[in-house]
Amino acid sequence: MHPFRKAVESKDVDAVEALLADGVVFTSPVVFKPYTGKAITAAILRAVSEVFEDFTYVREFTHPDGRDHALVFTATVSGKQIQGCDFLHVDEDGRIDDLMVMVRPLSAANALAAAMGARFEDIAREAAGR
Repeated sequence: MHPFRKAVESKDVDAVEALLADGVVFTSPVVFKPYTGKAITAAILRAVSEVFEDFTYVREFTHPDGRDHALVFTATVSGKQIQGCDFLHVDEDGRIDDLMVMVRPLSAANALAAAMGARFEDIAREAAGR
């Protein structure tokens, strides 16, 4: 089990943040432009942990070289069932330097976008304070 999965499942957001590289690139399923940096990525992940209900990883795939991982999940957001996948790449030090999230169906992605959009000022403020 990847340490990111373990940290997310135990709702340990500090451990999640510790796994991120300083220059991590986060690609959101609902925003076109990726976010770069540990502070903004950690703030987004904190907010997501509050928006998702009944979050569960259901499968995990790891490339033989150990640097690429796919973590398939299910959750509920604003009453909508959502399925998704966290794609992780780790650097030479084992820190996550690339995190891309994909979700489906569109109705749940839209609910996620609305829920996260409502929190984005707080997310930006948290990231700026780090």
